[in-house]
Amino acid sequence: MIHKTPALTCTAILAVLLTFSPVTVAVTDLYDNPQDPTILQVTGNPALDNRKFMKNGLNLLGTEEKFKMFIKEHNKEYATREEYVHRFGIFGKNLIRAVEHQALDPTAIHGVTPFMDLTEEEFERMYAGVLGGGTLPVEKGSVSFMDASGLPDSFDWREKGAVTDVETQGSCGSCWAFSTTGSVEGANFIATGKLLNLSEQQLVDCDRVCDKTDKASCDDGCGGGLMTNAYRYLIEAGGLQEESSYPYTGKSGECKFDPEKIAVKVANFTNIAVDENQIAANLVHHGPLAIGLNAIFMQTYIGGVSCPLICGKKLLNHGVLLVGYGARGYSILRFGYKPYWIIKNSWGKHWGEKGYYRLCRGHGVCGMNKMVSAVVTKVA
Repeated sequence: MIHKTPALTCTAILAVLLTFSPVTVAVTDLYDNPQDPTILQVTGNPALDNRKFMKNGLNLLGTEEKFKMFIKEHNKEYATREEYVHRFGIFGKNLIRAVEHQALDPTAIHGVTPFMDLTEEEFERMYAGVLGGGTLPVEKGSVSFMDASGLPDSFDWREKGAVTDVETQGSCGSCWAFSTTGSVEGANFIATGKLLNLSEQQLVDCDRVCDKTDKASCDDGCGGGLMTNAYRYLIEAGGLQEESSYPYTGKSGECKFDPEKIAVKVANFTNIAVDENQIAANLVHHGPLAIGLNAIFMQTYIGGVSCPLICGKKLLNHGVLLVGYGARGYSILRFGYKPYWIIKNSWGKHWGEKGYYRLCRGHGVCGMNKMVSAVVTKVA
């Protein structure tokens, strides 16, 4: 999570529900016909071409039948009949939200995800982690500017071996910790040529650093945090252990940091200007970047390039890792094939595009350009 302004809340995502008109939605496969809105009903086979489409809005299958499919697909268990009925009601409301999101974000695919039995508040509390986040206050002279000319049309740090596997934060608002470790892992790879899987749990248990300009925005384990606070903690603590020596538990616990087991040391970090060309240049030259964004559309995201008509740019509630960009992502809202960002999330490989999110580039969509930072590691 990230805390109050300017922190990120990685768990519950605030959603602004629009008035829903129960019209029939004609749907075809977005990958075949990207112009048409698509709502997917996830079945036992994760391949897109084997999923059933809700071709008549919410009327193709009964809502309870969809709910039973959801329970089976995601191994959900409810202790009592009352809990089952409660979660069923939430599921029905989230189906409507998915249709609303599809209408507002027609170049992506929205539908049934693992989070459909959670209220908006539960989702933000459990799966975000940048709390009440506004834009990050930037200290004078702390913004990095660099030459943005001559950049490749497309770039992906995954192809160069600088990105570890997608992990799952679980029902803990620790997105800020995963965003931080991802940027440190990438910076260390650039410096040493070695990709290490670093410990998020060390940050969750041990980091309680507060923002310099907002003393109320303090890193607080599963309660949220800021990536820039985490960098300061790592500089002060001396470094970060590997995942193998300090494994992730998905809950806040006693600090067990061992300085003798430090794997990577942080030398410095920098905030990056809101200009997306600057972000791209820093990404190419400095490695994967920690960013905050508004994750309102991510609860129902299945795949495709997300380019929502409406997405607040001030409320940043989720910390993620920017790993690359592409040149040709289809967007009917932007008149043809347009560039997009490639974002690594921490909700597991069963969410999104095997754990990744593609978002329109060039428009500051969902505030993705408001809280961006890069880190530099020490080489022994």
